[in-house]
Amino acid sequence: MKLQLALDDLTFDDALELTEKVQDYIDIIEIGTPFIYQEGMRAVKMFKQHFFAKEILADMKIMDAGYYEAEEALKAGADYVTVLGITDNLTIKGCIEAAEKYDKEIVVDMICVPDMPKRIRELENLGAHGLAVHVGTDQQAAGRKPIDDLRVMAEYCKTARISVAGGISADTTPKYAALKPEVLIVGSGITHAKNPLKAAKEIKKSMEEC
Repeated sequence: MKLQLALDDLTFDDALELTEKVQDYIDIIEIGTPFIYQEGMRAVKMFKQHFFAKEILADMKIMDAGYYEAEEALKAGADYVTVLGITDNLTIKGCIEAAEKYDKEIVVDMICVPDMPKRIRELENLGAHGLAVHVGTDQQAAGRKPIDDLRVMAEYCKTARISVAGGISADTTPKYAALKPEVLIVGSGITHAKNPLKAAKEIKKSMEEC
């Protein structure tokens, strides 16, 4: 399993400083959607240059103009780009085509997908490289749990790599790891921890022990 650090609601300088502290314990750096809104492709480019040994995910959440928008992130240095699973198949195919041109990958964000088993089959037939469990903060507040969506994903996913986000900590890592996702995504569990370095270290250790 890989540990993905989600950088969302931090300033550029704060995100850079935090990532430097925890870099020994993370595998993928996610330039989150709010971060991209704030900094654009500059963030993708600068983090790839500064942390060249790490993989970079640009959380674009693409809904249209798949090839064009994915290529903008790929040209900036992204190794992975996200597209929303609820969008049109042509948009997703465009993203995949762009990623394969650069020998990179597309991750389909499954937030708000109504029929997960059906959509998983469709997306794998399209050639999606990865599928991401994503229960939005508003949905979580209403009681929906990411682990439940992960169980569905683990049952129906056959070829795409699975990643999952939502309330992951050192304490909850084992129950997520039991379903064998390839990537665990942690945002505020590290970025807003009292001691981000300790939090990242403990999560990584918990992953390695699973």
